[in-house]
Amino acid sequence: MRKTLFSFLLVLVAIASAAQEISLNDVVNYRYYPRSVAGIRPMADGESYTRISEDRRQILRCSYKTGETLETLFDLSTARGQKLVAFSSYIIAPDGKNLLIETDRQPIYRRSATAVYYIYNVHNRTLEPLSKGGPQEVPVFSPDGTMVAFVRDGDLWLVKLLFNNAESRVTTDGRFNHVINGKPDWVYEEEFEFNRAFDFSADSKMLAWIRFDESAVRTFSFPWYRGAAPAMEAYKLYTGAYEYKYPKAGETNSRVSVHSFDIQSRVTRRLEVPLDSDGYIPRLQFTSDKDRLAVVTLNRHQNRCDIYMVNPRSGIAQLAVRETNKRYIETSFYAHLDFSGQEFVLLSERDGFRHLYLYSLGGTLLRQLTSGSFVVNDYYGTDAAGELFYFASNEGSPLEQYVYVVDKKGKRVRLTNGKGVNAAAFSTGCRYFINTFSDIQTPPVTAVYTAAGKQVRVLEDNAALKALYDGLHIARPELFTLTTSEGVQLNGWMVKPADFSPARKYPVLMYQYSGPGSQEVHNSWGNGFMGGLIWEHRMAQKGYIVVCVDGRGTGGRGEEFQKCTYLTMGDKESKDQVETALWLARQSYVDASRIAIWGWSFGGFNTIMSLAEGRKAFRCGVAVAPVCDWRFYDSAYTERYMRTPQENPDGYDISPLHRYQKLQGDLLICHGTADDNVHYQNTAELAEQLTQAGIQFELQPYTNRNHGISGGNTRSHLFTRIERFLDRHMLAQ
Repeated sequence: MRKTLFSFLLVLVAIASAAQEISLNDVVNYRYYPRSVAGIRPMADGESYTRISEDRRQILRCSYKTGETLETLFDLSTARGQKLVAFSSYIIAPDGKNLLIETDRQPIYRRSATAVYYIYNVHNRTLEPLSKGGPQEVPVFSPDGTMVAFVRDGDLWLVKLLFNNAESRVTTDGRFNHVINGKPDWVYEEEFEFNRAFDFSADSKMLAWIRFDESAVRTFSFPWYRGAAPAMEAYKLYTGAYEYKYPKAGETNSRVSVHSFDIQSRVTRRLEVPLDSDGYIPRLQFTSDKDRLAVVTLNRHQNRCDIYMVNPRSGIAQLAVRETNKRYIETSFYAHLDFSGQEFVLLSERDGFRHLYLYSLGGTLLRQLTSGSFVVNDYYGTDAAGELFYFASNEGSPLEQYVYVVDKKGKRVRLTNGKGVNAAAFSTGCRYFINTFSDIQTPPVTAVYTAAGKQVRVLEDNAALKALYDGLHIARPELFTLTTSEGVQLNGWMVKPADFSPARKYPVLMYQYSGPGSQEVHNSWGNGFMGGLIWEHRMAQKGYIVVCVDGRGTGGRGEEFQKCTYLTMGDKESKDQVETALWLARQSYVDASRIAIWGWSFGGFNTIMSLAEGRKAFRCGVAVAPVCDWRFYDSAYTERYMRTPQENPDGYDISPLHRYQKLQGDLLICHGTADDNVHYQNTAELAEQLTQAGIQFELQPYTNRNHGISGGNTRSHLFTRIERFLDRHMLAQ
């Protein structure tokens, strides 16, 4: 009996231990992913918002104040007409009378996708196709709610709801790999971070758009194989190819121009916006004045940005604002623009830190709204009176973020008190906001607040995820700082094994991204490659200490810290990772002979740069989808930080393809063969140089996978490959 009881207790202990272990399958299949509130949209009344129901079958309108469901705007089971099984997203007309229901979404690139949209009439609950001519892209309602414009096959189309959904073609010259109207080309979408390049005027009488002529841009192609998950049977015997326009550093970009369309007269005009022959137009937006179209232009170096106010009928353009910088202007300068009022706000670094500047619609600087040695990370909008301005900043610590309000006199008040990272979504008119808070120990908590900062109620607390973590055998993550031999203070986080002992020597795995303006170290749940430090905790359960440090060039600490890497990307970034490894090696609990580094994309680039920095600091490294020569990467991103290869050849030679002879430590490279962002060309060319130099390395290609390297069993295979490589070099005695 005692033997039986003892055996039973052993079984219970074994079960409990197993339950505390983090499986790779659970990690890559998002078991530890936090819950959020899906599909939140503020309504025009300022008192309510919409959301997608838990079962994703309804769209509900809810009260900010009470949380009560005021009405069901859409229900799959009761919609009349077209029958749908599911939907992925929705768009609300400004007057709330109609919805666009998104189905059959098919991704193209990072921010673009085609989908089949249906018009849903809220009053009579009827559902009918937006268009029968094929899938659509980036549809938007007119301000009066009576029309929808969208892009299909490079052309702009218009549907008039009051005329039995009559559909007409606004442009006719759209052609794949030649001309795109109203939608950005690849490099604009990726590097200027937007997916719609058209807009309606405030009176709904005009359309304006950016036309992209990419016919002179050189074509890049990569092969398609049959593959699996999904299998493409067309390429079973002979490979196919995908070809698209991709301007590399120093090469020809799309020629861009701005056009307008008078909806009543159907007259199309080209607007004469002043622009360098090789310049960019990264934003276009109608203002509250129907006769003013705001057009943002950049020179190719991206150190001069102009905002023009253009009459959409006469074509006359007047310069409103000019911003210059001795190095480059961040995308945040034009990413948050809102011209819906009589004034607008810019985020500028002109005093060394990103701050809010208030302008009249005509371009007169009214005042600087914020100042100090901190960074404004986001601008949310203004109240209905245009007197209060809401934003997020890292005042107090570059590792944290809080929501603030500032008035026109510069008086600012902090609205969130949770010590960590706060991010808000405001109601129309900024009477309420939905805040998401987390810290390094707390999963995201989403709650409704008044504009004065009073919490109304919690929408999602992720208590189940918190309980799941509490049941794991893991240690509390630590935030720390170190100072390099050059006197630079760097911020980092560290994950130790749960049974950590300062008397032992541990292997260390370093993770980093290191790209310009990025930030991987926060007091937030978002830390780690997959968030919640879950994969890092898994590696700690194996016996690793996992560390991440943000080196020079990263964000959150002002312009000088971030832009000191200008023209020499990879130099200071790799030095700071080596300095981190050397600092770790001096810690009593670290085995200096067993330090590894890994990263993805820019992090893959900097992994190889760190292994070849010249000082032996790492036993091995893993580079996923690495840039190996910036000459292979796109024009807009690379030239922002490096200028062109013709202007800065020495800077471009600071790269793995020119530093590989100094490579120290074992290297694993993983890359998708269909990566449209960082082309497999990077890895192929480096692999050949390493081969010819007699330098051994390991290579893992992923058939038909893009920059995200996922789909089917791919992500599981990738991380199994990474773990086995690291374990073999770091844990085997």
